[in-house]
Amino acid sequence: MSAEIVVTNENFQAEVLSSEKPVLLDFWAEWCTPCRMIAPSVEQLAVAYAGKLKVGTVDVDAQAELATQYGIISIPTLLVFKGGELVRQKTGAVPKHEIENLFKDLV
Repeated sequence: MSAEIVVTNENFQAEVLSSEKPVLLDFWAEWCTPCRMIAPSVEQLAVAYAGKLKVGTVDVDAQAELATQYGIISIPTLLVFKGGELVRQKTGAVPKHEIENLFKDLV
């Protein structure tokens, strides 16, 4: 069972914008090798910060509207939301500590 939630156009408002906790979103695609490289780190952080941080994944192929809305032109891209606002963004296959640095002061 994954600690991450699958975010779609349909549940984006409820899961991300209305979340009382900060949200880390991983924009990815099945065919993206760098996305697969960071997936274990994202999953580990989802488990480590369970209850303090919500972690979601957005498949850019299935959810093209969301990718377009947030200007995702390269993946993986990580977005951090707090209080319904986009507060941080990082693109590329970055080490786990860099992913954690995106949100650890917000939880």
